[in-house]
Amino acid sequence: MKLVFMGTPDIAATALEALLKAGHTVAGVFTREDKPVGRKQILTAPPVKQLAVAHGISVFQPRTLRDGAALQILRELAPDLIVVVAYGRILPKEILALPKYGCINLHVSLLPKYRGSAPIQWAVLNGDHETGVTIMQMDEGVDTGDIMTVAPVAIGPDETSADVFEKVAQLGAKTLVETVAAIENGTATHTKQDAAGATMAPPLKKEMSLFDFSKDAKQLHNLIRGLYPWPIAQFVCAGLPVKVHRARAVEGQGEPGEVLATKPLTVACGSGALELLELVPSGKRPMTGQEWAAGRRLKKGDRICAEK
Repeated sequence: MKLVFMGTPDIAATALEALLKAGHTVAGVFTREDKPVGRKQILTAPPVKQLAVAHGISVFQPRTLRDGAALQILRELAPDLIVVVAYGRILPKEILALPKYGCINLHVSLLPKYRGSAPIQWAVLNGDHETGVTIMQMDEGVDTGDIMTVAPVAIGPDETSADVFEKVAQLGAKTLVETVAAIENGTATHTKQDAAGATMAPPLKKEMSLFDFSKDAKQLHNLIRGLYPWPIAQFVCAGLPVKVHRARAVEGQGEPGEVLATKPLTVACGSGALELLELVPSGKRPMTGQEWAAGRRLKKGDRICAEK
């Protein structure tokens, strides 16, 4: 089949590469605009664009799909199917109806659970033990189309959102290739979503990252895992933020914020305790919790955020 691919980040590039390896003709790629990256704000192409250019595929980066220009480009490309993976734009109904087989989307949750833009993060934040990928036939709603293929994946107890993304990227690419093959040979199935079981996964916000130790340790552990690699959970000590990259919920009892041990650094929470394994103090390099505690001369019984 002749495809048009729409996507932007790494997970989309992984899917595009799988489709190319499977032998499909990709007539064109739609992706978001190049953006400044890093401290020097160097204008950088999205991963999907970089891959498409390497394969000699035409790339289109419209700021909107609603002004008619994108529709005209797609008419000229005349795809049999449009494949969407983390593109970041809503497709208008005229585009949804254009290809012979419509438009399909790779969504990284077990729909109808976690519709929206941050499904992996919310699955980790909520302490779920499982997530997965869903290939759906797109309609005008947000992640409301018919389910075509579902593939589950386990979430390990210490895995971060970044860890889970790596797993679902590979699984999603494989599942997508299988679904496109099923469409091509006429064996694809469609199942309506149960709207009663729908939950939402709204975008993450920076203000979600700040925490204190009055909460349950398992809840904080999930927060730390879910917000990595962005916006990264953090607490305030001596007026400065301390980012937490890795932690572990353990047994322990004490006043919230009380140091129960320093090797490893273990801090009492509202319920249970947290081992703080990897921290990034403001303006400093990543370090172990033990190193940070030594630098602040913390000892058992101290309060972690007491002024020194």
